[in-house]
This record gives sequence, structure tokens and C-alpha cells, in this order.
Amino acid sequence: MKKIRLTVQILFTILTNGYTYGFLSGKIYKGGLKYVCVPGLNCYSCPGALASCPIGALQALLNQRDLRVPFGALGFLFLFGSVLGRFVCGWLCPFGLVQDLLYKIPLFRKRKTLPFHKYLKYGKYAVLLLLVCVGSMFLFTGFAKVPAFCKYLCPSGTLLGAIPLLSMNESLRAQLGGLFYWKFGVLLFIIILSVKNFRPFCQYLCPLGAVYGLFNKFSLVQIHWEKERCISCKACEKACPAALSVTEISRSPECIRCGKCIDACPTKCLHFSRRSSVEMPLMRRYERKG
Repeated sequence: MKKIRLTVQILFTILTNGYTYGFLSGKIYKGGLKYVCVPGLNCYSCPGALASCPIGALQALLNQRDLRVPFGALGFLFLFGSVLGRFVCGWLCPFGLVQDLLYKIPLFRKRKTLPFHKYLKYGKYAVLLLLVCVGSMFLFTGFAKVPAFCKYLCPSGTLLGAIPLLSMNESLRAQLGGLFYWKFGVLLFIIILSVKNFRPFCQYLCPLGAVYGLFNKFSLVQIHWEKERCISCKACEKACPAALSVTEISRSPECIRCGKCIDACPTKCLHFSRRSSVEMPLMRRYERKG
């Protein structure tokens, strides 16, 4: 499962950031595909990006002068959330891949979560509400609304967008100011933290993870636990990078469905399944009793 997931992560990152000319020319692709979103946190400003980030698209719609309900972006998030939940975070997010690779670096004593995790995990909901929603609608620079999350916080935009563009564009480097150095500091902090802690941005700050996490309990794709086959060895809990219990796996908003619990289970009582098949073991037991 681990090799399959890493392969999917790499291939999906290449597929969604495959505009080679952008990296060679230092220019952003602005073709028709940019009106389409990809499910993960994939910066619009990355020179190789062929499509848009759903959080960026949501902010752009909220940035309009007239307040309107952003049905398009909300519909996209509802579609992927209701089908995959945070499977998107574990398998299809380029910045998630970056954090996974950083965590593999053999430095520091590894930790799954930060101290005060049970409080800090709500940080991503605060970012979603205050920066993505309220900030995008009511924060202004002059007479223009500001995409607050992208402008002031998003480390993916700095790593995959700003740094590649600046490295190839001298005129942009001449315009560097305090805002870039602030965002570079945020990125550097996340990078260092990611070497020691499992996906700190995903766990504590990512608004996209906050949205998808709301769908985890009832999304179509689930990790199903066959309780009758479980021997309570807790191998799955030890393997879980988010420090979840067996009853929280898949259903918790913190579960990214990486599949490490499935690999660790000696009795194979955990497996991916569609939500419609989750009820099948119960139905079989009912039929046997009947």
C-alpha cells in the first residue's frame, strides 16, 4: 500500500503540474484548463500548474465586488468531499507529498502530533473561517479585496509558485518585499516542523483539509473495520501517523486514509471499501441469524 500511495502521489503531482514550458519560461499557464480545479492544494501560480486550487478558486469568487454564493467552488468541494473525504489529502495533494518526503528525512526524533494537539487541530477551521471566508470577503488593500489565505499564509504557494517564478524572473526579484519574506519564513517553519512532525500543515492549518474532514464520516470511500476479526493488537493505532484509535480511523476528520493501518493489521480486518459495502458484514450476520 505504501509504495502504491507514493506512486499515485508522484504521478498526480506530475500530471497536475506538467506544464514544462512554464518552468522553462518562468510564466504561468493561463489556458482553458485553469478554469478547472484539482482536488488538492495545488497553487495556481506554480509555473507548471495546469489547473487551479479549489481554495484559491473559492477565494477568487469571494473576492468579487458583489457578494455572491460561490456555487461552483462549493459544488466542487462537496463532490470530492462526499466521494473521497480526506483521501484527497493522503493521496492527491502535492503539498501533502512534500510533507511526507520531509518526514522521511532521518533527522530529529519523530513525533506524530504536536503538544496540545487536541486544541491545535482546530486551527485549520479557524484558517478556513477567518482567512479563506471572512478575510476574502472583507479584507481590502485599497479598493481591492484580498485572497487572505493565499497572500498571507499558504506555504504551498510560496514553495511551488513564488520561488520557481522568482528564480527565473529578474523583474520579479526586484520587487521583493516584506510580504515575501514573511511567507518564506512561514514556509521555512513548516519545512523544519515537517521533518520532525507528521504533516503539521495538514493537521493544524490547511483549510482544504478542514473542508474534506467534514465529509469523512459519510464519504463514499471509507476504511472499513471488521470488528469481529479484530484481535485488539493495536498495530493499526501504532502505525497511524495521526495517532488515531481503531474506532476513529476513517471516521475522524483527522484521518487522511493513507492506508498505513491497513498494512499494519495482521488479521486484515481493515480495508478500503465503498460506503455502500460497509453494511455488508452486518447484513451477512443478520442473514445467518435468520
